[in-house]
Amino acid sequence: MTTVQPPQRIALVAFPRIRAFDVAVIAEVWGVDRTERGAPPFELRRCAPDRAPVQMPGGLVLAPDRDLDWLGTADLVVVPGVDDHLAPVPPPVLHALRTAHAAGTPVAALCGGAFVLAQAGLLDGRRAVTHWNLAPLLTATHPAVQVVPDALFVEDDGIWTAAGVAAGIDLCLHLVRTAHGAEAAATIARAMVTAPFRTGTQAQFIEHPAPAPDDRDPSGALAAVRERALRQLCEPLTVADMAAWAGMSPRSFARHFTAGTGRTPIQWLLDQRIAAAQQLLERTGLPMPEIARRCGFGSEVTMRQHFAARLATSPRDYRRAFRAAG
Repeated sequence: MTTVQPPQRIALVAFPRIRAFDVAVIAEVWGVDRTERGAPPFELRRCAPDRAPVQMPGGLVLAPDRDLDWLGTADLVVVPGVDDHLAPVPPPVLHALRTAHAAGTPVAALCGGAFVLAQAGLLDGRRAVTHWNLAPLLTATHPAVQVVPDALFVEDDGIWTAAGVAAGIDLCLHLVRTAHGAEAAATIARAMVTAPFRTGTQAQFIEHPAPAPDDRDPSGALAAVRERALRQLCEPLTVADMAAWAGMSPRSFARHFTAGTGRTPIQWLLDQRIAAAQQLLERTGLPMPEIARRCGFGSEVTMRQHFAARLATSPRDYRRAFRAAG
């Protein structure tokens, strides 16, 4: 008998002047049914102090479908960024956020949404991040907050904050992965045509697929190289090897590859080795030396060093955390 997985309940907190982009990100990650592709089910609700339409910048309007009381039944509360970072947030919103956190519900804020959590007092004495251009303002207006200047997102006591714009996508995908595993996050990321892994000072646990051909790779040669490299990860690949597959000189290949992916060939290859190891750690009981061999690290020691540098954890600790979560 097949057990039907109950949907994860996500509360989007809505009030006037929230940013439409952040609302769209939240809706795209948790508001689209992708269960046929293997993604988990979600129930996303737009929660506001009342059911009146919520005005957003740019002439857009959001229609709430739940009152703030629904935060009490949510599994995750997400706060979009705001247009005016110093404007007072409606007191019912601040009260609902404090109540949700006190009940143990994870609370996440995108970009300038950190100012909302700060007004609620939830960031006092805690680490938080916002858009780099807003970090001095957050420090000045809320000196009790420990503002982290250079992270994509951070977590402190069940409260998540993210830097600007694209980092909100990073955080949303990371929250999916934390709750449901790498495969769910990768499925959603591919549907959004976004790279679900970006290197930063905060450890990232998100896979990324090989980019598709684009206008910088009209022949598809670079995409073909990436696909072949993924099939041969267990081999000690070099830039010269991949350049030969593309019929280019190593210097020309490296230049075109970096322009098309934003990563050097070696950086990209390391990303893929780590991502492959993550999958095997999550989904199999293979011993560490075998995973290191299959992913091209050469040895368990080398794999452990790369995990520590990139993910701030060890392969064994990663397996314990994510196999248990799965």
